[in-house]
Amino acid sequence: MGSRTDSINSDSIGEPRFNVEERNKLPHQPGVYKFYNREDVMLYVGKAKDLRKRVASYFTKSHNLNRKTRKLVHETAAISFTMANSEFDALLLENNLIKTHQPKYNILLKDDKTFPYICILNERFPRIISTRKFRPSDGEYFGPFSSVVAMKSVLDLLRKLYTIRTCKLNLSEKNIEAGKFKVCLEYHIGNCLGPCEGLQSEAHYNEEIEQARNILKGNLSVVSRYFRSNMQAAAEKLEFERAQRFKEKLDLLERFQLKSTVVNPKLTDLDVLAIVSTDDVAFINYMQVVNGAIILARTLEIRKRLEESDADILAFAAMHLREEHESNNRTIITNVRFSLEEEDEIIVPKIGDKKKLVTLSLKNALEMKRERTKSAEETTAPSEVLLRMQKDLRLSEVPDHIECFDNSNLQGSNAVASMVCFRNGKPSRKEYRHFNIRTVEGPNDFASMQEIVYRRYKRVLEEESDLPKLIVVDGGKGQLSSACQALKDLDIYGRVPIIGIAKRLEELYYPEDSLPLHISKKSPSLMILQHLRDEAHRFAITFHRNKRSKNAFKTELEDIEGIGKSTADKLLKAFKSVKKIREAPMESLEQIVGTAKARVVAEHFRAGDRE
Repeated sequence: MGSRTDSINSDSIGEPRFNVEERNKLPHQPGVYKFYNREDVMLYVGKAKDLRKRVASYFTKSHNLNRKTRKLVHETAAISFTMANSEFDALLLENNLIKTHQPKYNILLKDDKTFPYICILNERFPRIISTRKFRPSDGEYFGPFSSVVAMKSVLDLLRKLYTIRTCKLNLSEKNIEAGKFKVCLEYHIGNCLGPCEGLQSEAHYNEEIEQARNILKGNLSVVSRYFRSNMQAAAEKLEFERAQRFKEKLDLLERFQLKSTVVNPKLTDLDVLAIVSTDDVAFINYMQVVNGAIILARTLEIRKRLEESDADILAFAAMHLREEHESNNRTIITNVRFSLEEEDEIIVPKIGDKKKLVTLSLKNALEMKRERTKSAEETTAPSEVLLRMQKDLRLSEVPDHIECFDNSNLQGSNAVASMVCFRNGKPSRKEYRHFNIRTVEGPNDFASMQEIVYRRYKRVLEEESDLPKLIVVDGGKGQLSSACQALKDLDIYGRVPIIGIAKRLEELYYPEDSLPLHISKKSPSLMILQHLRDEAHRFAITFHRNKRSKNAFKTELEDIEGIGKSTADKLLKAFKSVKKIREAPMESLEQIVGTAKARVVAEHFRAGDRE
């Protein structure tokens, strides 16, 4: 194993975790999603018909969530997912993972119940029963079913089609020959042919069991033709009620889909590995199957160092993953043959249930490859809109990094400003910045703009960060000139293109050019610039409102010498308003903040009343 790590970047091994902001990378596919905290502990497993929509609902509709779910969302630092073939398979996989990992926020499944099965028992004149317990020695199992209703519908169908006994009698040859049993009501109403009295041969009975087995296996064509022909015959005779009954049976049969890739009693304990690779990277999905059920699913990325083959990478990954997850399964199924320990059986299935399992594993590996490739393209390749913007604004470089400034004040009070950042034409909210105006007094937008642009790029230069490809100033020639002066003071004027956008006519101004540039109202370039301007304005206004709201309380209480924010909060929580605090008796104030602080507050308001 050590020799392998010399050629493969083993640091890249590990299940990928999307952070919360990257949740839009999830696919619109059925599957399960897993929430993790900062310590990489699984908090919750959920199923979804559409992974992206379901996960997004936790973060976009938080006001509709209960307290427990809001706490889960607050603790979540990373998300991973596993795709399934259907919503039902997602339900089964969720069930398996909850039982295996017992996440903190899931309902714990502590009993031995699982989804219902249909079983053909190993006995003479076999019965067909429903059960939730899976014991392979008892008989041949089919399922699991998504619901008890679906399972009972199938059982009812079989009993209407075939004369299968429901009694629990021991129908041995000896007991039947001794005449121990008598036919029951089921025989008299035609649901059973009386094997208990020897009225039905074992061979004939087993023929009916074999036909029922075909239905349970999914071989429905013969039965479907039978129902369809009877429905048509009844309709031709104008027996519409009888035709409707056959139609309902036909509909039930067509909806009957038993095969599940996630839980399949025909599969034993095995490991599943699927790989898809590029010149530089390999994507591997690993699944662990125990007692026919997937209990673990991971997708990982391995960066190549040399020109390793898929077989070499799989061999290394298999050893690593099996050791990490303590797998003793001796059978491995995969899409690419590779060599491992001699006692391991490595199979590349061509058909059947094992092939379907490998296909599901490959589907998850391909999804990771698609997402990684898409992210890389979005990061490196300029979009058509940005290329159009480069042309419209006559820029020397594609503006894949744009920063836009706006300021906000109310008659000069609580002056603030904002800077928003767009990467590849989309908001990069983690790079947004707020500014409190420090050096300007009164409503002076020009001086405020000069201050914030200077402070922003002074810090960028100090941190040796990348300068943007375009600077946008919300305002006309005055604000633009102020911003240009800030760049001149930093000696970077001319290194970064800068423009101003006027609100009224959507005019664009360039430095030292008195005539504005007009871009078509339908141009995508103008739409991005408008989006930038609107975001900067929204961000500044929100900050300004929050500051005004905070200062409204601070003026009355926190400006009292000796009274801090925590004390002010206690008083407001208890009395609800400054007016009620002013009118409160001394005894009430003492109960909330103590004698010393109560006296300070009371004296402050008495002094104000005297003035």
